[in-house]
Amino acid sequence: MTDFRDTPADEALRSRLGINRRRFLSTCTAVAAGAIAAPVFGAAPSFAQSQTAGHGHGHGHGHEHGHGHGQDLVPHDKRGIILYTVRDATGRDPLAGDLPSGFREVFKELARYGYKQVEFAGYGQHANAPGGADLENVAGAKLLRRWLDEYGLRAQGNHGFIPSSWPLSQTDLDTFKKHLEIANILGMDHMGTGGDPTGSSYKADWDVAADKWNELGEIAHRAGLKLYTHNHDAAYGFLLDGGPLDAQGRPTRSSGVRKLEYFLKVSDPRTVWLEMDIYWAHVAQYKFHTYTAHDGSEQENVFDPAALVRAHNKRYPLFHAKDGTRNDTSGEGYDMVPFGEGVIDYTTFFSRVGQKNYHNPMVEQDNAPSDTDLGQSLKHAKIGYDNLARLRKRH
Repeated sequence: MTDFRDTPADEALRSRLGINRRRFLSTCTAVAAGAIAAPVFGAAPSFAQSQTAGHGHGHGHGHEHGHGHGQDLVPHDKRGIILYTVRDATGRDPLAGDLPSGFREVFKELARYGYKQVEFAGYGQHANAPGGADLENVAGAKLLRRWLDEYGLRAQGNHGFIPSSWPLSQTDLDTFKKHLEIANILGMDHMGTGGDPTGSSYKADWDVAADKWNELGEIAHRAGLKLYTHNHDAAYGFLLDGGPLDAQGRPTRSSGVRKLEYFLKVSDPRTVWLEMDIYWAHVAQYKFHTYTAHDGSEQENVFDPAALVRAHNKRYPLFHAKDGTRNDTSGEGYDMVPFGEGVIDYTTFFSRVGQKNYHNPMVEQDNAPSDTDLGQSLKHAKIGYDNLARLRKRH
């Protein structure tokens, strides 16, 4: 059994998170219990309510775009960006030129465009930037929070540390708690990861993943945070859950249930949340539209990203708003382009999912940095903001 006795570091963490000793210890013992108890998936779910309806830190320095804001599909205070899009700028040496570099200058630039929210993709920057290279600690988090407040930005989440081992080691638990503390200092409602719960296609592995995420989600919940998983196209492939077994005794065919649909069923809606990358969901629509049923027949089932969100709306507090142009030769159906410059119909998507004061869309473009145009990622960030701000309900 792992030793979860309280330590002086725990005392300090509890104090900063505002958790009393009984509550903190129950958090830790829940993990220990999860290591020896079988997962229980039969309990009736109760849906959590939104913690926030757009409570930002200030009015910022950006510009409004257009009029008729009551018809905006993405309210001004919900327009965000994941900093992975501009990772070259946060990692740039401020001594090497005049372009914005490091977190503080990038925050200033993004606020100037109009952004109100950011999602972190780690807490590292160039060593010559204010605060130094590594801000993944209490002091660094306090510095980041001061800069966020200075420019009227709100941190909404982070693609950070989610333990890969299960059951948890004490080292992983300590690191996870440190990230919860950082998230609370930054004022986040959410903390997550950039990866799927598991890369497997087998039901048994998704059961284990749900068990792990339920336990981690409970720890995050006790710290006042929603733990979320960010999903790529593979998570929308079909679950192998029946039919003839292979040589290793694993199922080879599907009932037509998608992997992430199953995860939504067996994970706890009170403590486990999701961030849909809308681009990768459309890639999945292109790739995963047929499956081999248990009886060996080929069946068609076209994925509808907006329908999945509508069916589990409160479980999707975050989106990645990423765009693409069609490319039927790539194997994925799309090539990434700046948000609003592609063919994905975001007006229809946001109209269908509704709940515009609940969802937090983060502009993302994986390929925005350029070796030849060093300012490209920030230019594309501005294009993304302008196009997000232009989205209006159709009459």
